[in-house]
Amino acid sequence: MSQVEQVVHIDDDEDILSITRMSLELVGGFDVVQFSSAREALESLAGLKPDLFLLDVMMPEMDGPELLQEIRRRPEYTSTPVIFMTAKSDRQSMETLIENGALACINKPFDPLTLADQLKSLVGARENNEP
Repeated sequence: MSQVEQVVHIDDDEDILSITRMSLELVGGFDVVQFSSAREALESLAGLKPDLFLLDVMMPEMDGPELLQEIRRRPEYTSTPVIFMTAKSDRQSMETLIENGALACINKPFDPLTLADQLKSLVGARENNEP
């Protein structure tokens, strides 16, 4: 199973930020760096080496898919896994996100007790499938 240590999480909902931080730090033992907007994240990414980006889909100003495109333009993040968390969980929306470069999508509301293991499993499966 993959070793996920640092997660960069971007979400405009303060409650989701709090729950996710508690889940990933207390249950998963991750180092979590959080931002409440895509712009804030893009301005602050320099020097961060996350093992995973965890992005909200629907955010004001710049949504998750647009943020993913911006992250991929930076050479140091071209292969960093991205997982979306979304309340918009219809199959077509999720397939579109994955076709556009996401590793996976997690439905909101999520289970805080299993989120860390879910992320580790998804990243581990990706690494096991790479040549």
